Amino acid sequence: MADAITNWLHSVFIAQFDAWVVLGFFAQACFTMRFVLQWLASERAKRSVVPVTFWFFSLFGGALLFVYAIVRKDPVFIAGQGLGLVVYIRNLWLIANEKKAMTQDT
Repeated sequence: MADAITNWLHSVFIAQFDAWVVLGFFAQACFTMRFVLQWLASERAKRSVVPVTFWFFSLFGGALLFVYAIVRKDPVFIAGQGLGLVVYIRNLWLIANEKKAMTQDT
C-alpha cells in the first residue's frame, strides 16, 4: 500500500514536473491571491468588500489557468476557467463604466 502511494505521488508530482506545471502553480497562486486580498480588505472595513484588485487577480490567474488547462487538455478545467474569464472581464467593464460615469458627473 505504501509503495502504491509513493508511486502515485511520484507520478503526479515528480515524473510529470515541467515548465507547464510551474506555470500552473504560479497561476494558481495568482488566483488564490484574490481571496487573500478580498479577505484582508473585508477585515479592514469590517464588512464584505470586493476590491478591484480581486477582479484583476481573477482575470490574470484565470487566464493563466485557462492556458494551462488547454495545454493539459482538461475539458472540465477549460470550461470552468473559460466561463470564469467572461465574468471577470464583465465585472472589470462594469467597474470602469461606473468610474467613468462618476467622473462625468463631477
